[in-house]
Amino acid sequence: MIPRLARLMNAWSKVEVLILDDFLIRPINPDAASDTLEVIEDRHGLRSTILTSQLPVANWYASIGDPTIADALLDRLTTNLHRIELNGESMRKVTQPPEAQG
Repeated sequence: MIPRLARLMNAWSKVEVLILDDFLIRPINPDAASDTLEVIEDRHGLRSTILTSQLPVANWYASIGDPTIADALLDRLTTNLHRIELNGESMRKVTQPPEAQG
């Protein structure tokens, strides 16, 4: 592993609240999936993690690729979770001034 990446992963493992915005917005490669699992595993049961994703949870397996890593990662992410699902128009569209909407 690249030393800089190892240092970042160690730091991410230790922050009190880790926020992953637009989680799995595109498929990740096996190395990224493994690294993500390592960070989440280190945090599991110790620290809070907040995820936002436009991708339905049902599609996360396909974005992770490796079914074993997907099972392990989703098991840790879905234990003791509070899930809030939002539906409707994007707030960016709703709050944009009319002249900016084109």
